[in-house]
Amino acid sequence: MRIAVVGAGAVGGYYAARFAAAGHDVVVIARGAHLSAIRANGLVIRSGSREFVTRPAAHDDPRGIGPCDVVLVAVKTYDNATALPLMAPLTGPATLVLTLQNGVDSPSAAAAVVGEARVLGGAAYIATAIAAPGVIVQTGTHHRVAFGEVFAPAPVASPRAVALRDAFVNAGVDAEVHGDGRVPLWEKFVYLAPFAGLTGAARLPIGPLRTRPDTAALLERACTEVEALARAEGVPIASDVGARIRDYLAALPAATRSSLLIDLLAGKRLEVEALQGAVVRRARAAGLDVPVMATLYAVLREHADGHAGSGPATRRPDPASRPA
Repeated sequence: MRIAVVGAGAVGGYYAARFAAAGHDVVVIARGAHLSAIRANGLVIRSGSREFVTRPAAHDDPRGIGPCDVVLVAVKTYDNATALPLMAPLTGPATLVLTLQNGVDSPSAAAAVVGEARVLGGAAYIATAIAAPGVIVQTGTHHRVAFGEVFAPAPVASPRAVALRDAFVNAGVDAEVHGDGRVPLWEKFVYLAPFAGLTGAARLPIGPLRTRPDTAALLERACTEVEALARAEGVPIASDVGARIRDYLAALPAATRSSLLIDLLAGKRLEVEALQGAVVRRARAAGLDVPVMATLYAVLREHADGHAGSGPATRRPDPASRPA
C-alpha cells in the first residue's frame, strides 16, 4: 500500500513510521529541520527503552509524487489553509483520505479539496512529542485511532474503512472502525474542547481543576454543553459518554496538561478555532446556548496567534503530560 502522510510531526510521523516498518511504501510531507533530519537519518521513534528507525521518502512538495492509496492528514488545524491543498497531487480516483486532527471540522475541510467521496474522519489517541528534528518520542502507552465514514454513515463499517483498519492493526497500531465516523470524532470532542479550554484558560493541569468544586463544576458543565451540541446535530454518540468522560478525567495523572495549555505557555499558535471556536459557531447555528464554552473561547482566542508565552513559562514542556 502506498501511503502519504501530510504533516509528519509528532502524531503523523509516528503513524508514518509504523506503516513504513510494516513494509508499506510511505512518503511523508514535512518541512524545515524535521524534513532535513528525516532525509539524512531516517525517522526515529523512541518508546520507553525501545527505538526503531525507518526511512520513508520525505518531501516538502507533493508535486511529482503521484497518487497514493491512502493519504493521512495530521497537521495542526491552524495550518489547514496551506497544508490541505497539498493533498490534491497525492489523490487519484481510488485514493482514500483519513483526517486525524483535533476537532470535528477536518473532514469537511479536506472534502473541500478532494471531494466528500474520498474522505474518512478519525480521532487519534496518542501521546507523542518531537524530541529533536527527525526524532519522535512516544510518552504514553496508547497509540489508538478510531475512524469511519462521515459523509455516508451506516450501521456497519464500510469495506474500505475495514481494510484501512486492518492495515493499521498489521502495522502494530490499535485501531477501531465505525459505521458512523462522526461518533469517534464527537466523543473525543466532547471532552477535548472543554478539557483543553479550561486547562488553557486557568493555566493549570487537570489535578487542581478537578479537585476544586467550582472548576470541577465548570468542566462538567462545559462537557455537557458539547454533548448537547452533538445530539442537536444528530450525531449518535453513546448514551453514557458523559459518565465515561468523567471516569477518564478522574483517572488522568494530576500533572496532565492539554496540548493547548503547553502550546500556550510556550508562546505557540493554538487550535482555539478548531476546538472552542467550533463549539461556539456550531451552537449558534443550532440555536443552543453554551455559556461556559463561549467564555473559554473569549478568553483563549486572544492568544490564538501565539504571543502568550513569556519569561520562565516558555521553557520546553514535558511531553509526558501532553495528551492530544
